[in-house]
Amino acid sequence: MRLALGISYHGQAYEGWQSQPSGRTVQDRLEHALSQFAAQPVSTVCAGRTDAGVHGLMQVAHLDTPLRREEFSWVRGTNRYLPADIAVQWARYVPDEFHSRACAVARRYAYVVLESPVRPSLDAGRVGWVFRPLDGDAMRQAAALLVGQHDFTSFRASECQARSPVKTMTRIEITRRGAYWRFDFEADAFLHHMIRNIMGCLLAVGQGQQPPGWMQGVLAAKSRDAAAPTFAPDGLYFVGPVYDPKWQLPSRTAAYDWLP
Repeated sequence: MRLALGISYHGQAYEGWQSQPSGRTVQDRLEHALSQFAAQPVSTVCAGRTDAGVHGLMQVAHLDTPLRREEFSWVRGTNRYLPADIAVQWARYVPDEFHSRACAVARRYAYVVLESPVRPSLDAGRVGWVFRPLDGDAMRQAAALLVGQHDFTSFRASECQARSPVKTMTRIEITRRGAYWRFDFEADAFLHHMIRNIMGCLLAVGQGQQPPGWMQGVLAAKSRDAAAPTFAPDGLYFVGPVYDPKWQLPSRTAAYDWLP
């Protein structure tokens, strides 16, 4: 039987999602917990890998198992063996043709930035930080230039393994609540470090270091050297994949309500 899981996690203590020899990844901890609950080895496939320090509001992973348990039992039983900063939010049995990565029609991320003369304290590791004032209108103008289908090579990490740098960005929304800025991104897929590299450029524009139109030149250059430095992972959240309603999977978790 195939089981889909919705997982939330605070990524600061982990070396990203994907399993590593060190064992200090979200996937390693999840598979260990699942194996403890199922009393047999369990492997998972996720909707979208996240880097070290990046958080997940609704990562979706699937696994195949001969073990039949109630869906709520998978949630409670697995969480019993997980550390406090990782939690399975829901579990659903799905048809065998469901694949957490291949069936995702889009992916969503959010980045939260604190604009303050003083560095973060209570939310350290959970938000990015700038001490200069940000111009929201300038950042929105720059972001609009990235919406649509483009070659995003300028925002691609050198170690990126994606077959093509061409992606379709369907939405970038920038909002503010008090001292916190929230940047929402939705695309068919993302390149390695793509959002953190875009954030570096948007914040350069927001702080007046570059004009909004500079973003068009960065995009056209198709060179990582044309863009700003990669921004910190602290405020980046994998909001979750988007699936066809036919799979009848939850579209969000309670963790969504934490973000500004």
